[in-house]
Amino acid sequence: MLVDQRQGARKILRTRAMWLADGGSPQAARTLDLGTGGVSIATDYRLDVGRTGQVVWEMLVDGKPQIVTVRVKVANCILGDNQFKIGFTFQPLDHEAQNAINKFMR
Repeated sequence: MLVDQRQGARKILRTRAMWLADGGSPQAARTLDLGTGGVSIATDYRLDVGRTGQVVWEMLVDGKPQIVTVRVKVANCILGDNQFKIGFTFQPLDHEAQNAINKFMR
């Protein structure tokens, strides 16, 4: 049985997103959930654990749409329901992204 290794609370967040691997081209994705330590997405392609890049999505912050861009590192990648589910850990967040995520998590 797999044990969920993510730390902290997380909330469901289902929205369109984009994954941009370092040195790669943008790839479409969908967010699954968000926490203070990371984000998970669903994609049609596999990602190697340890790969770094950026995830970009839009969410409501204080009732207004805000684009959030974060640096991430792939923590896990599993195939399920004909899609890959990718778990990312945040790399140091900038102030704007940190505030948006904190407000969403309240």
